[in-house]
Amino acid sequence: MKSLHISVPVLALALYCASAFAQHGHVGGTLGHGAADHSSLSNGSSSSSTHRMTIDQQLSKNTKLSGKIQNLTSMPADSACSGFKNLGQCIAAAHVSKNLGISFACLKSDMTGQAPASGSSCPAGTGAKSMSLGKAIQTLSPNANSKTEAKRGTQQANQDLKGSSNS
Repeated sequence: MKSLHISVPVLALALYCASAFAQHGHVGGTLGHGAADHSSLSNGSSSSSTHRMTIDQQLSKNTKLSGKIQNLTSMPADSACSGFKNLGQCIAAAHVSKNLGISFACLKSDMTGQAPASGSSCPAGTGAKSMSLGKAIQTLSPNANSKTEAKRGTQQANQDLKGSSNS
């Protein structure tokens, strides 16, 4: 009898908590979908992309940085950076290209996994798959210290990005 006396309140508490959690999850789920649907309707894009500018948008907003990339790569910044995951990767690759005398087009192809332009002087297999900056350096300039050069290019890119955000 004693165990039945204890079991009834425990069972009641469990049922109460289960229904409270079920209601909370249902209401939260409904509000979550409503908020996502509303933001999608209001601005025509998904909520994940609304807070992040594309590389082209960043470059058009920051002409100083755009000019720096053009000077490093000898090509328009938007063309140079197309295909990269982010602007930092593009700038780091541009610096490494300049620092080591590696073709930017070949370095870009290896990092983005996009085939180089036809008629380029890139080694066979360039752009076959995307790879890290360090691996691309190692592939295109085997005598260079790829780890040191990747770090150097990344630091230079970070300085450029930091300096351009104050403009």
